[in-house]
Amino acid sequence: MNLRRAIPYFCLSALLAACTNEQRADVGTGGGGGTSEGTGSTSAVTGTSAGSGGSGGSGDVPPPEPEEVPVLENIAFYDGYAATVDEPIPDGVIRHNNSLVATRLTDELLAKIQTTLNVRVVVGALCDNYDRLGSVNLALVPKGAQTYVPGEVDRIEVARFVTPFMDMNKQPTSVPYEWEASNLVPILRDPDLLAEHDFWFELSIFGVPYAANDEVAGCAGRNDTQLGSLLLYTDSTQEAQDFSVLLPLAIGEEFNNYAVGASDAVGTTRKTVSFELPADTQNAQLVLITSNHGANQGGEEYIRREHYVYVDGELALQYKPGRTSCEPFRRYNTQSNGIYGLSPRSDEEWQSFSNWCPGDVIDTRIVPWGAASAGMHEFVIDVPDATFVDGQGNFPFSLYVQAQ
Repeated sequence: MNLRRAIPYFCLSALLAACTNEQRADVGTGGGGGTSEGTGSTSAVTGTSAGSGGSGGSGDVPPPEPEEVPVLENIAFYDGYAATVDEPIPDGVIRHNNSLVATRLTDELLAKIQTTLNVRVVVGALCDNYDRLGSVNLALVPKGAQTYVPGEVDRIEVARFVTPFMDMNKQPTSVPYEWEASNLVPILRDPDLLAEHDFWFELSIFGVPYAANDEVAGCAGRNDTQLGSLLLYTDSTQEAQDFSVLLPLAIGEEFNNYAVGASDAVGTTRKTVSFELPADTQNAQLVLITSNHGANQGGEEYIRREHYVYVDGELALQYKPGRTSCEPFRRYNTQSNGIYGLSPRSDEEWQSFSNWCPGDVIDTRIVPWGAASAGMHEFVIDVPDATFVDGQGNFPFSLYVQAQ
């Protein structure tokens, strides 16, 4: 797959979001957002997003009513290490493997997209009682294809999250996640892209049932790990964002200092991506997702590191992952575990080791770039203090560029 191919598209913008009956307690209070140092912004639901503001609609024409759109509902996921199961799956949904499913966005659904978009995922507890990674991806599939191979089509990662430690016999048995994703609207509403591609939303939730088989009542002998739902919410409360070029550059790539090809050179945690803009642009942005993993002693998920992002040699973003506190997500961690312990931790304790919280989103970071000329450009992400003790851990790396 040519991940550095520029895909031109016209400009209309939207906000996809999703809701369930259970409202997330921390929405609007900082639990779903995050902090970043330097320039840039995050697009978790409580963060800020790049793009133009204002209200949708014009003149005396009232804006359309907000739409809540289910995309995937209560899909069962299975042992991520096992052979793909042959269990029933709803019509219109395909199972690429036990931890990745996808569905095509119908014309009817696409017609509902307005000028803003939020994406929401709800994960239900089955027979995996540990914290795992999940993601939402958008795949651009040749028009009319009934299926596809993920590695052979252009895809972008829309959102990433970490599941909590959940015991399916204890309440609450589900956890909601939400992201502001209005920058997807220009993609989903572009007539040129729609003429050549179908859009498929992918939901990935990795899971392993082995511990739950012994520790969770009712899980003996089972290999189902989680339930997953994906919903969108869209309205016209803001003007649409205006982008006309999409460049998918990386999705879930390895980023560490010990594996050949996972960085610029073994021994460094520095990754360079070169790409070409097809034309001059007045406004461009980069959309970046990283998360720090490595559960061994001294592992990278327990040590907060400064991350530096450069575009054409200029510092564009500096950030250190991690929340002020993980306490807002304690209620979802119903299986006893060593992260939360038996009693609340202070903010200082959380900040001393946690790069993310089980049960929380991973930030989607919008990196403003501005005007840029046609031709070759260079993106660099550098985490100079990362050590990857014993050659373990990874910073899964996703990146795409949008330009006007």
